[in-house]
Amino acid sequence: MKILALETSTEYGSVALLDGDRLVERPVLGRPGHSETILPEVRALLKETAVELAELDAIAFGAGPGAFTGLRLACGVAQGLALGAGKPVVPVGTLEALADQCDQTSIFVAADARMSEVYFAAYRRINGVLVEQAAPACAVPAAVVLPVDGEWFGFGSAFGAYGDALIPALGGRLAGFDASPVPRASSVARLAATRFAQGGAIDPALAAPLYVRDKVAMTTAERLASGGRA
Repeated sequence: MKILALETSTEYGSVALLDGDRLVERPVLGRPGHSETILPEVRALLKETAVELAELDAIAFGAGPGAFTGLRLACGVAQGLALGAGKPVVPVGTLEALADQCDQTSIFVAADARMSEVYFAAYRRINGVLVEQAAPACAVPAAVVLPVDGEWFGFGSAFGAYGDALIPALGGRLAGFDASPVPRASSVARLAATRFAQGGAIDPALAAPLYVRDKVAMTTAERLASGGRA
């Protein structure tokens, strides 16, 4: 199975190619919000792996939640490449891709959503498969809650950005946390391969980013009220 994956939901963009047991990933340097940055990396990756677009089974992308510009970029590039090559696409949730990088069993993913908010979701690894326990949502750090049962390991940038407010809000059931990971195209590729094998690919025309927050910008008054800068 050959899967090309794109991930540009944060400032740390990447592309990856899964070819059977081989998984090759390249960073998208500079601002991944610009198509002139990601497309050369896609071409370089295909050249490096000696894989043609026509040989791919599907093209996957990090669908969100995340930065709106980055999500639209990954979705649009995936659609364009897939339509040109006659291939399906596989959307993969950004928070699920983050959880894929964690070796814990009960994983509470919390990523910096900017505007003093947090994207969060919960997953349990059951028989080696991530099973969603709480769907992706967005809230201010003090309003974020863990699923009702058990201890959870925190994973994602929100623990670094808003730890002073987020960690107390989660109470005593947070077993630990890692604030360093960012979504990676390699995880998107792995999850997409499983989804593709289960019949989860879709027509490129149906692909869309996952938004859990409609508002993309705050007014100056709102930023000041939340402790930000004008």
